[in-house]
Amino acid sequence: MSTTDTLSPSKGKVLLTGGTGFIASHVLDCLLDHGFDVVVTVRSHEKGQRIVNSIDEALRQHVSFAIVGDFVKEGAFDEAVMTDPPFDYVVHTASPYQMHWEDPQRDCLDPAIKGISGILTSIYRHAPAVKRVVFTSSSAAILNPPNHPKVYDESSWCRVTQEEAMDPVHTYRASKTYAEQCAWDFHKSHPHDFSIATINNTYTFGPIPRSLDSLDRLNTSNHRIRDLVQGGMRGGVAPTAPVFTFVDVRDVALAHVRAMTAPEAAGKRFYVVGGFFSNHRLAGIVRRRFPQLEGQLPPAEEDAKDDFPADHWAFDNSRSKEVLGLQYTELEKSVVDTVESILAFEAAGPEE
Repeated sequence: MSTTDTLSPSKGKVLLTGGTGFIASHVLDCLLDHGFDVVVTVRSHEKGQRIVNSIDEALRQHVSFAIVGDFVKEGAFDEAVMTDPPFDYVVHTASPYQMHWEDPQRDCLDPAIKGISGILTSIYRHAPAVKRVVFTSSSAAILNPPNHPKVYDESSWCRVTQEEAMDPVHTYRASKTYAEQCAWDFHKSHPHDFSIATINNTYTFGPIPRSLDSLDRLNTSNHRIRDLVQGGMRGGVAPTAPVFTFVDVRDVALAHVRAMTAPEAAGKRFYVVGGFFSNHRLAGIVRRRFPQLEGQLPPAEEDAKDDFPADHWAFDNSRSKEVLGLQYTELEKSVVDTVESILAFEAAGPEE
């Protein structure tokens, strides 16, 4: 689906946090497709310049960057949000994601929660022109394993205790849940002129960012596709659990842009999920569409051992379709485009 459509009613200036991230890279592309000027936040000048250099030369005049070294510190975003002309919108994607934490509070919970509270506070105090803030939350803030309902939608919330949050198994979902709750609580408790919306996307596949400097820093969801391409599952398909739902990153990016501009998106959560997958299905697609990779893949008979649960819960993504007009990318296209981007990256080799 083309991102150059009519659901974005106007151009404007956007602050995009977490500029080096997977989702942010595609949100940046989508914003530029829609004619917005974008300032991305990064941790260093080198990372910011890498992003700008990855953009088509004709569009570089519409992209700049602001350095926010440690967004856990109070006032970290103050300078970034103060600009002339002022920002019309903010898209906050910055948040840590991994599964092993040396210190869950310091390394995950604080950056997620203080990051969103910090940027909302900076906007509230220093950026009165902002009309809407779109926050990248997660399906982790919706799901309640192992006690799943028959159907999940935006009314569902993860129930995770502070004690559970200190267990690395639960730290990430706690961070996303608490951060999103923080955003909604802040919005309710402060007089304001801006509205908010959240994007609760599930495991996200899709083409790797142009500014990526190493496949070791690929987003976690795409690791399973990378591992198939590189022979990491040659001895057998890794278990898919705990998540069997996916969405293409280009749909996630478009959801952010439409949630930013559509009047009816104000004050809403959006459960952004395109369908179901399993690692066995991924392997089957790669085998069928990229026969040259056969030697890297698990034995063909593995494809028949699909571990997708027979009693898996369902999802209701109708709000994202009705309000944001999303038409979700099929699994096969998402996987094929991801593999092609990985192969192109490998063929290009390291930068000089």
